Amino acid sequence: MPPPDRPRRLTHLSRPAVIALGGYALTRLIGLAVLAIAAAATGKDGLHRLKGRWDSVWYVRVAEHGYGYEVTLPNGDVHPDLAFFPLLPALERGLSAVLPIDAATAGLAVSWTAGLAAAVGIYKCGAHVAGERTGILLAVLWGVYPTAFVQSMAYTETLFTALAAWSLYAVLRGRWILAGALCAVAGLTRPTAVALIAALGITALVTLVRDRRLPLRTVAGVLLAPLGWLAYIAYVGVREQSPTAYFDVQAAWGNSIDGGVALARFIAGLPWPAALGLCAALALLGWLVALCVRQKQPLPLLVYTIGVVFVSLVGAAYFGSRPRLMMPAFGLLLPPAVALARLRTRTALPVLAGLALASAVYGAFTLLGSGPP
Repeated sequence: MPPPDRPRRLTHLSRPAVIALGGYALTRLIGLAVLAIAAAATGKDGLHRLKGRWDSVWYVRVAEHGYGYEVTLPNGDVHPDLAFFPLLPALERGLSAVLPIDAATAGLAVSWTAGLAAAVGIYKCGAHVAGERTGILLAVLWGVYPTAFVQSMAYTETLFTALAAWSLYAVLRGRWILAGALCAVAGLTRPTAVALIAALGITALVTLVRDRRLPLRTVAGVLLAPLGWLAYIAYVGVREQSPTAYFDVQAAWGNSIDGGVALARFIAGLPWPAALGLCAALALLGWLVALCVRQKQPLPLLVYTIGVVFVSLVGAAYFGSRPRLMMPAFGLLLPPAVALARLRTRTALPVLAGLALASAVYGAFTLLGSGPP
């Protein structure tokens, strides 16, 4: 990992960064436009599905009433709201207190703003690794990810990805204290923060082995990194009077870590054509991870990407949610971004347009149907 050549503000927006931001925003506008058209054609409320259903309802409830709510299902399973990390509802509560909007609308405002911040952070990481053109394409590809419609919802994926991307970029620039602070905040957003914590810790460990010394700022960043995640785990433990309370809560939701057993059983229970297709999709995922390794991505980005994929696959959660859970692993899109960067603009643009339209149609179909898993 090369040291920074000279101090620069991490928030500096160059012209390519603005292009990346605009390209990403355009993909999300296409998604919203297709959703609006489909909702009008079917007589359904598209906006309500972005901010008022599924997990969004849980975040709003926490924002408005704090923790302490739970639902008992007909089969006896209990789903407590402690499964949801506190940063998004805290921001919803804060925004709704100072602006004339409700908590649900505040959640959309946070998610959309975070999506833009994530796009710029992703561009910065891509440009650092493979040049500005690749960085632009990486940000746009993240906006046309198959489940990118979730980026337009009051969910935590965009907020977490923004914090993770900027934390990784800070590491790549040698800003360890900033990286650790951003990682700590990410730890209040999603349990997936363990992948980001691991990325910083392993990078620091390799640096120590290689250089036989560790700068004080690196030590400080590594010590800061897990504080947010640990703080929430400790909060749930104290509240429920059990050191394993948070993991018990996740198990109650069916999200315990089983090493991939649930995934294997799910595949085994499918009709063979569906099982074959799913295995092909998993093989494609493995191929992308292998390409990331062959590409020799910077260690923190590589560890983070593999970590997010690993965490998404080894849990017992419903399989349909896993593509969404893997969405923050934007490093998976770096190999295709590099490949697209080799094409002429007049060739790359139709490809991106087609992907944006396909992602938008799939998003509208899912949101107006069963909804995001």
